[in-house]
Amino acid sequence: MSTSPSKELDAFDNPRPERDYEIRFDCPEFTCLCPKTGQPDFATLRIRYVPDRRCVELKSLKLYLWSFRDEGHFHEAVTNRILDDLVALTAPRFMEVEGDFYVRGGIRTVVTARHGTPPG
Repeated sequence: MSTSPSKELDAFDNPRPERDYEIRFDCPEFTCLCPKTGQPDFATLRIRYVPDRRCVELKSLKLYLWSFRDEGHFHEAVTNRILDDLVALTAPRFMEVEGDFYVRGGIRTVVTARHGTPPG
């Protein structure tokens, strides 16, 4: 059982694929590095999605998010990459990833990337 950072995401079969329902994850300890300064950037990631056939497995998500901590990424790029990787894994009906980055230089950045049509 791995406890090291990993880019390997895992999924499992949706137990109720006939029903639209929403899953939300709050990930308040996300970190990556600023590609310009090498300084750490901290964020809360909020992931919400309506699954189709597959759901995101949580331990793999934790290790996947952990894998970014020593990598340089712009806020916009890392938020969109996480969305792309999760969409490729699960092919959801809808998914949204929000990167709420802590204040740096007096500026707070919130990046929201979406796939599909929001429910409702």
